[in-house]
Amino acid sequence: MSDAGFDPYVLLEALERERTSYVVIGAFARVVNGSGETTGALDIVPSLRDENLRRVGRALDDLDARSTRRGPASVETLAAGEPTGVRTSAGSLKLVPTPWGTRGYDDLRIRANRENLGRGLRPSIASTVDLVRMLEASTRAADIERLLRLRRMMELEHELVRSRRLSRGLSIER
Repeated sequence: MSDAGFDPYVLLEALERERTSYVVIGAFARVVNGSGETTGALDIVPSLRDENLRRVGRALDDLDARSTRRGPASVETLAAGEPTGVRTSAGSLKLVPTPWGTRGYDDLRIRANRENLGRGLRPSIASTVDLVRMLEASTRAADIERLLRLRRMMELEHELVRSRRLSRGLSIER
């Protein structure tokens, strides 16, 4: 098993096949929201309900997931609220029960958007606002630059929306 072949489609398809409830966060979510960075891993926040954890476990089994801490991946660590990193034949997957600055799945799913990624996949992707919130709560130095880029993206989007409203208003008044 190697991380060399990161294939988010395979990871997401395994989660979808088991009908798991989750929100994509981290670099992959930022890329989907328009960030110019690259990533070689998928980070998700799963629902911690018992049935969903069983589904996550089945998806991890399908992916032949191995914990980054050695041995098979365990949903018990998720149930205890611990982040769990796994390696699969499709790349790295990190399951984060409660990302920094959030209260977990139920908090994030409210503003998450279902994005069409192709191949029939429409996963819930964390909103830009929540991604900013997570980066603001981060203690990692590398996240400062990511935060600044994401805030700039939000400013540009806000300006674009405002200019569209203004241009519609001008054409209506004529």
